[in-house]
Amino acid sequence: MAVARTRCVALVGVSGHVIEVEADVGHGIAGVHLIGMLDTALSEARDRVRSAIINSRYPWPDARVTVSLFPASLPKRGSLFDLAIAVALIGAAGLIPKERIAPPFFLGELGLDGSVRPVRGVLPAVLAAVEAGAECVVVPHANAAEASLVPGISVVPVLTLAELVDSLRGDDWPGLTAGQAAQEPGSTGPDTSESRPLDLSDVAGQAMARRALEVCAAGGHNLWMLGQPGTGKTMLAERLPTLLPPLDRDQALEVTAIHSVAGILPPGRPLLRRAPFMAPHHTATIAAIVGGGSGVIRPGAVSLAHRGVLFLDEAPEFPARVLDSLRQPLESGQVMVSRAAGTVTFPARFMLVLAANPCPCAQPSTAESPCQCTPLQRRRYLARLSGPLVDRIDVKVKLTRSTRRELLSDRQFIEPSAVVAKRVALARERALERLAGTPWRCNAEIPTAALHADYRLPASAMSPLYRCLDTGELSARGLDRVIRLAWTLADLIGKGEPSLQETNAALCLWLGTE
Repeated sequence: MAVARTRCVALVGVSGHVIEVEADVGHGIAGVHLIGMLDTALSEARDRVRSAIINSRYPWPDARVTVSLFPASLPKRGSLFDLAIAVALIGAAGLIPKERIAPPFFLGELGLDGSVRPVRGVLPAVLAAVEAGAECVVVPHANAAEASLVPGISVVPVLTLAELVDSLRGDDWPGLTAGQAAQEPGSTGPDTSESRPLDLSDVAGQAMARRALEVCAAGGHNLWMLGQPGTGKTMLAERLPTLLPPLDRDQALEVTAIHSVAGILPPGRPLLRRAPFMAPHHTATIAAIVGGGSGVIRPGAVSLAHRGVLFLDEAPEFPARVLDSLRQPLESGQVMVSRAAGTVTFPARFMLVLAANPCPCAQPSTAESPCQCTPLQRRRYLARLSGPLVDRIDVKVKLTRSTRRELLSDRQFIEPSAVVAKRVALARERALERLAGTPWRCNAEIPTAALHADYRLPASAMSPLYRCLDTGELSARGLDRVIRLAWTLADLIGKGEPSLQETNAALCLWLGTE
């Protein structure tokens, strides 16, 4: 008996770090010793691995067993290492050839009966294995489709530890070719959980709001909708993702990796091709919104909405500290969660959609039954949205109740999501051509320095913005957001650059006066 080595992956946020698992079965007092900065769940692996090996009908070595996870200075958490520890231990005991277990990566949790159970974060773990030069990875059978989304690596799904050991002993090494599971029917197809998909044509009587949704989708802008209950704020927000273009391969893998770490990937469809939509309840905590946790740091709603939409309904009902925590990810496109164990960075480039009632009572106000809220109560209610947060909202829309005649007349102007999505896709293509060679993909991502240098507007188009800047109606941040909006409006109509007409329209959208 000697030292056997294999490999696994430790996840820190959505980044994977290669871990070398070493097992030594030698002389000394019988016992199992795990070393390498382990958390409680990983420390308990000694009992899970021992029961799994014995119940798989393999002898447990009556010797001193030492398992080391290198690098020792990197914190390791969770049950992802169970399978690698068991394989290394069996290899050190001489039950399987040590040279066969050294190249592959082994990921999975073990049950006491020897079954291999699914784990979170398989996709980012496999991505890290590929970057380390791995050619084969062993995963639980339930995670095979997710792991096979990564090209260039052979994926071996296993149901039990005994099945894996028999395969390692045999002459043939079974495995899925890279990408096979991802191409199985229904794995990446459309979501058929709803009998009728959401469509923008469902919303009648709010032509201006539908136009605002199109502008936001075309440029990746943030939106605030203010209106009485029943005016369609939630319906509009839920249909915004139907206007966004499908995620490309790199974006889909990035979004899927985040959802994999969170453990919320839909079964049977591991690759997320559509822009995600997150709508947390107003009782959500800061940790639920931006991410956190006492042990393993998990992504929050802002990261789960990466490349998609974060919708806060009844936004003034959210705690002020939760709303203000959105300011940093809105600017940087990422969120940093600091804990005693370290700092984790999650991607968080999302479109923020806020919806609010004009007053705290949220009762319909009519001539016969007017709202009883005083002007002071209304101001205090909406003042819960801080000025710096509202300043980061590109488009502001006021929704009013539509009469029966307005609803009927608007039906002839309603367009389905597919028609609007085509215009959005064309606008984004024009923006991509203009932004070619840069890391930015839409107008909302253009930083201030480039906005006033490479994409500077002519003086004639900037004149109304300068007047608002002089009078204090427009802040420096607001100026940048209006310019980005003007570029989006120009892209929607196919103009080479914004003119006075687009900047005036963009200013009205930002002020909420259109």
